Amino acid sequence: MPNNHYINSDESVFNDAKALFNLNKNILLKGPTGSGKTRLAESLSEVVQTPMHQVNCSVDLDAESLLGFKTIKTNEQGHQEIVFIDGPVIKAMREGHILYIDEINMAKPETLPILNGVLDYRRQLTNPFTGEVIKAAPNFNVIAAINEGYVGTLPMNEALKNRFVVIQVDYIGGDILKNVIKQQSHLQDDDIIEKIIKFNEDLRTMSKQGQISEEAASIRALIDLSDLITVIPIERAIKRTIIDKLEDEREQQAIKNAIELNF
Repeated sequence: MPNNHYINSDESVFNDAKALFNLNKNILLKGPTGSGKTRLAESLSEVVQTPMHQVNCSVDLDAESLLGFKTIKTNEQGHQEIVFIDGPVIKAMREGHILYIDEINMAKPETLPILNGVLDYRRQLTNPFTGEVIKAAPNFNVIAAINEGYVGTLPMNEALKNRFVVIQVDYIGGDILKNVIKQQSHLQDDDIIEKIIKFNEDLRTMSKQGQISEEAASIRALIDLSDLITVIPIERAIKRTIIDKLEDEREQQAIKNAIELNF
């Protein structure tokens, strides 16, 4: 596995995901933003040596974003013809690859029922744009990720949720987080890394209490911060990677207070 693979002190998180994958179960990764859900899916893709096609959900997600679209193409004889370009869902089904649906509860509820047949025992769908019935090739698997309670999310439809087995993915900390920072960033100074971990613990506490958004305490932001600290002062690095992403002045001030306490 490469250096940037998914790491968690609870090894059952990755091992269970792999076991579910081998059983061809749909996996729903549930946890706060930046806790490593996408990294887990990418690591799984690398370990089982199966390419992954990603769908990023939003309120603008529609059937074309999932399945594909029609377009005009000039053939070898110079004649124009209408062809269908496969989207991520159909590509993954045809090739027997992994379909990764990120932030599945950001999509409008009426958009996702088109996937019901893909996610149950049938493993097929009828393309509404062409009428073609597509049956998934062997090894086709679905992994989805959900951020509960995050701004813009909606309660996940129970019929949809029942098609998944859920794995909780929480933030990492302590020595595990220290190893992740050393492996995935340029920062190698143990003393500074310890301070960053303590700072991150404070951010996570504030996030749980609703004082700041989850994104401010994400591992993703922490890796960026660790990189920047190697080239600019800590306070400015935190401003660039965390504070300036927030629009709420109270959240910004809460993080500035945490900087004074830790650095």
